[in-house]
Amino acid sequence: MSGDHAWGTVRAAVLRTGIGVGVASGAYAVSFGALGVAAGLSIVQTCALSVLVFTGGSQFAFVGVVAGGGNPLSGAASAILLGARNGLYGVRLVPLLDVRGGRRLVAAQLTIDESTAVALANEDRRPAGQLGFWVTGLAIFVLWNLGTLVGAVAGSAVGDPRDLGLDAAAPAAFLALLAPRMRGRTEWTAALLAAAVAVVAVPLVPAGLPVLVAAVVPVVMVLQHRERPYVAPSDESGHGEGGR
Repeated sequence: MSGDHAWGTVRAAVLRTGIGVGVASGAYAVSFGALGVAAGLSIVQTCALSVLVFTGGSQFAFVGVVAGGGNPLSGAASAILLGARNGLYGVRLVPLLDVRGGRRLVAAQLTIDESTAVALANEDRRPAGQLGFWVTGLAIFVLWNLGTLVGAVAGSAVGDPRDLGLDAAAPAAFLALLAPRMRGRTEWTAALLAAAVAVVAVPLVPAGLPVLVAAVVPVVMVLQHRERPYVAPSDESGHGEGGR
């Protein structure tokens, strides 16, 4: 009986977390829907991005490039670069989820930052980790797509987005996604160098390509430091090998 009670407590906590994350993501999706329409996409196109791509960072990156007048192919390339991390999440989640067949395809689509975080936070108790993944992933998928539809419909009723300054909202939203990751010297160095490269590339290449050129910067940094031990941002003190 005590074991059942303990599992009930864990299950309730995981459900609250997963659904709560889903609600928060759904609210944020309203802004994506509005920004997608403001960038020139139709309601159907904006909603299709949320259904098929289903990863916020990549979606905002695509919309940001299109809103800036860039080629959609350049936007897609930027989105793919950002979405590649989900493949690494999948490798980490394979032993925990242990899914096959059609369920594996569904799990692949639901593998995003939030579902991975909730699953791995509970991986010491496998059923809880599996529950966390599915509840969080499904809740976000449903509410993210619903929020996108609401935002797209509302955005289409605004008229010319430039009248309200919404043409600059997509890049601003992407910066808001980036800001929480800027926690240490390495992150700031990569960001500033990439920004400088992008600024230099603007007059030299077509719209949308500067961001791809700038993506070379973090790749080079990773290759240069791949043999060095990682130092957490909180541990950086400016001394020794990790401080340089």
